Amino acid sequence: MGSLATLGMALGGAWVSGINLYATVATLGLLGRFAHLTLPGDLNFLTSGWVIGVALVLYVVEFIADKIPVVDHAWDAIHTFLRVPAGAILAAGAFGHFDPTVKTIAFLIGGTLALSSHGTKAAVRPAVNATPGAGALISLAEDGIAIGTASLAVFYPVAALGVVLVGVGVSIFFWGRIRKALRSLFRKKTNAPLREAGEGQSRD
Repeated sequence: MGSLATLGMALGGAWVSGINLYATVATLGLLGRFAHLTLPGDLNFLTSGWVIGVALVLYVVEFIADKIPVVDHAWDAIHTFLRVPAGAILAAGAFGHFDPTVKTIAFLIGGTLALSSHGTKAAVRPAVNATPGAGALISLAEDGIAIGTASLAVFYPVAALGVVLVGVGVSIFFWGRIRKALRSLFRKKTNAPLREAGEGQSRD
């Protein structure tokens, strides 16, 4: 696989991991295993039956959780700590046979791309969820984007780079909302234990 194809695979996989990590891992693993494709660098571990199986199970869980407005917010908050590092690992893994300097740069860029797509998703979903039924439709669209972009990264990596560029442009456009959304995710996550502690003290 050439350097440009590896780049498309690395950045495409990292970016779409921020939208749906489990769909990305399952798609790459299934294509590598059953389409007999050689994934770049150190990514062949994705073709393991165990990796594919766990990714598919977690994808089903996310598929359900992401369609429930209240649950999807908590799910996104938790997955801030999973999607971003996973995107970084996928990008670095694609450059597994390159110099450590290149792998480190890929790790940093991959994590940033995963954060940008994850942040955009977190920024848009609250507004969408305000319309009954719209959240589920957007969630289905996100699943399609995840599976489609992961597939493009394997078969047409240059096209995947184009998708990433468009996605980054959207993230830049929504940067103000993304920043507020990420703050909101962390604020709700950290305030919950404080409220529980306060309620416990009041009962005592």
